Amino acid sequence: MSANAANVGMHLGIAEQGKLLALKGQHESALAHYREALRMAVSSSAPEVFFRHYTQCVMESLERSGSLEAVLRYCDEAESHYQRIASPLALVARDRAENHQRRASILLRMGRQNDAVEAIEQALATAGDHPLPMAREVLGWIRRGLSVGVRQLDEAQRRHHYYIVRKELVDPARAIALPAERLHASGMASPL
Repeated sequence: MSANAANVGMHLGIAEQGKLLALKGQHESALAHYREALRMAVSSSAPEVFFRHYTQCVMESLERSGSLEAVLRYCDEAESHYQRIASPLALVARDRAENHQRRASILLRMGRQNDAVEAIEQALATAGDHPLPMAREVLGWIRRGLSVGVRQLDEAQRRHHYYIVRKELVDPARAIALPAERLHASGMASPL
């Protein structure tokens, strides 16, 4: 196995452990794992797909743990990145649309419905062929004058597979836990 393949296996495994922790609701420890996977991927010049995936995992744990302002900052940074690269690729358009959809979800959680509608409209305008059924459903509710509370949003997110960290998509056999000293060094408790 080449050193590059070993490095990919390592950061993938660390991220997978983060997912296992996130599924248990241990988001601080999950974040430590995701951030280490991100650090390793960036330092080894891994393909951007790893960076995008690990960043999505970070945003999900932040969202699920209630760190809504932090997620908005990530969304804003991602949008700035997309505007700078101005890529015509469909994959980039999809990622950008999903970023706007995440921003809308956070804004709804914060009670900022008008801003959320603007973000949903941006998501749909950016999506191209990507359907974004959750965004369409939520926008339909709002346009009909219905209120979108946390419970309704949670149900829509679950129904439309908004989160990528789901039990059926995680491979526990691949998971690699960070050593306890790495968790303690970053102020995290041991995940076990």
